[in-house]
Amino acid sequence: MIFEVRWPDGSARPYYSPSLVVEEYLTVGESYPVADFVSRSREALGIASERVREKYGIACSRAAASLAAIELTAATFADGTVRVERLSR
Repeated sequence: MIFEVRWPDGSARPYYSPSLVVEEYLTVGESYPVADFVSRSREALGIASERVREKYGIACSRAAASLAAIELTAATFADGTVRVERLSR
């Protein structure tokens, strides 16, 4: 699944999750404080990666890459909100 978000600076970026679990943590149209968005993403992508590990014996490197990109971008904002623009399967 792809989830696209809009960062406080107005930039929109897509991220990948191997599982639909993201739908339990993020809602289209909702805005989350940056730290909350990172926390939700960390939890959802961790669960998604573990589901891949259970099925294939190895964690999902794309989920880890998405989380790393989210954390790197989030570190550039002292505050603000992240808006969830789209979730697509």
